[in-house]
Amino acid sequence: MTFITTIKESFSAKLLIGVILTWIVLAIIFAFADLYISIAVVDQNSLLGIFGRDFGEAPGWGLIGISISILIGSFIKDIKKQKLSALIVISIGLILVLYYLSEGSMLNVTNYSSMVIFTVIFPILTLNKDWSEYRIIAGIILTLAIINSLLFVQTVKILWGRVRFRDLLPDYSNFSPWFVPQGITGSKSFPSGHTAMGFMLLPLLILVKDRDLRDRTRISVTVAIIGWGIFVAYSRILIGAHYASDVLFSAGMASVITILLYELVNLKTKS
Repeated sequence: MTFITTIKESFSAKLLIGVILTWIVLAIIFAFADLYISIAVVDQNSLLGIFGRDFGEAPGWGLIGISISILIGSFIKDIKKQKLSALIVISIGLILVLYYLSEGSMLNVTNYSSMVIFTVIFPILTLNKDWSEYRIIAGIILTLAIINSLLFVQTVKILWGRVRFRDLLPDYSNFSPWFVPQGITGSKSFPSGHTAMGFMLLPLLILVKDRDLRDRTRISVTVAIIGWGIFVAYSRILIGAHYASDVLFSAGMASVITILLYELVNLKTKS
């Protein structure tokens, strides 16, 4: 059974189609409404916007730290010794925290501090758990981080050259719609890196996918994960750092990649 055949026959196919259709419709709407949405909602002094700016990426970085620890430690058979792999991530994280403290880059300090804190807490909570059980989900998370947050977002940012709303001229004459790349200008509005990291938590939905739709844990986890991603996306628009289309493409890519990675892993598991 091929990957294409498998996804066509799965629930994920309907979900994937729904995500893509929603993405297309919103992309068309935002092509005309981006500027007007930002004019209507932007408040650069918004506490929500500032919170999203300072802490929106932190859970994603924490999850990356945990995932790296899992992938290293899960190949060790001794359950207790597995957890020692977290020391590698913690050590690197602490070095980066100290470095960015000296540079005065507080956003990076927050992100890498989150990585350290999450990576300290997770081994304690899973002390008697075999990390090999989490190897697949950790692999999906790191692959999502590489494809979306690193390759897609950072590459397109440089090449698209879109000016952020907060950097527009008073008459908005240097505004450009999302579908018109400006080349390498030094401006990096499209797409949103914060949003990509905010939606890094999406693969965790795989952990509750087999629960009943009315199950409280499934509902709570789903609302928390999707709600956080939406909050981070909105906070970026609110503070004038991004347009609606900027956050849409980061969220859309995160959703599509997560679904495809899950189906790809599911196929390999069955074969």
